[in-house]
Amino acid sequence: MPTLQLLRADHAPAVLAFERQNRAYFGAAVPDRGDDYFAEYAARHAALLAEQASGDGAFYVLVDEDGAVLGRFNLVFTGDGAAELGYRVAQHAAGRGLATSAVRELCLFAASRHGARTVAASVATENAASQKVLTNAGFVAVGPADPASLGGHPGTRYERGLEPS
Repeated sequence: MPTLQLLRADHAPAVLAFERQNRAYFGAAVPDRGDDYFAEYAARHAALLAEQASGDGAFYVLVDEDGAVLGRFNLVFTGDGAAELGYRVAQHAAGRGLATSAVRELCLFAASRHGARTVAASVATENAASQKVLTNAGFVAVGPADPASLGGHPGTRYERGLEPS
């Protein structure tokens, strides 16, 4: 059974492998991260861990029994009990309900571990799979998303209120 784990330093090789193996798949739905992202991944991973240690974000990986990363689920705290959600799931793991389950669990963590009261996410109009995940995880469409947050694409903004822990 896959588990949602808070990002650690020793996750770096598995996360990089996940990003490389799914680069083309992700690039079909969201802007590509670019070659520099992969060339400078060690520094990027260290920066995420520093951001997490400072309390500005919480970064999780969905890990299978063999230690392979099946997905990434990120919370960036924007102040006043609010968090911004971002996530991506490996192509071979898509369509099995893993993203929906992980987003639901992450919302529980957002409230209980990180004190968030609301979580928001923006999804491109053409990304029906992510719209379905958010809706199934209890998010509600609240209006248009800022295209700048979606690589210039139009989209929808979703929000979910969280129960205090």
